[in-house]
Amino acid sequence: QVQLVESGGDSVQAGGSLRLSCAASGYTFGSSCMGWFRQAPGKEREGVASIYTGDGVAYYVESVEGRFTISLDRAKNTVHLQMNSLKPEDTAMYYCAAATGATWYSCLGQNRLRGANFAYWGQGTQVTVSS
Repeated sequence: QVQLVESGGDSVQAGGSLRLSCAASGYTFGSSCMGWFRQAPGKEREGVASIYTGDGVAYYVESVEGRFTISLDRAKNTVHLQMNSLKPEDTAMYYCAAATGATWYSCLGQNRLRGANFAYWGQGTQVTVSS
């Protein structure tokens, strides 16, 4: 059974940094897609970043590109999201998601970061950025 457990959420001042972690169990990365999503109160869930575990290539939405970095720790079966230069608009619940057996195209192609592509989700970790 695949399980994802996020950690690292906190309250920080604008301009600060946080590192989120998502520990995966029940499967090894192999060729799969890992994604980070977020949902702010009253807003729809949005994809933030994804990474194809087969080659480590990543994709970022424009609003976080240059500030966030998604990375893999294969030894620990963990995916990280390093978030720098945080803004109040980054405040949200952040979720890790996994699509096991995904292809490079499904992970990073035209339909990247579609929630329906991901079968497994974590419980979320709260990030609050104050101005």
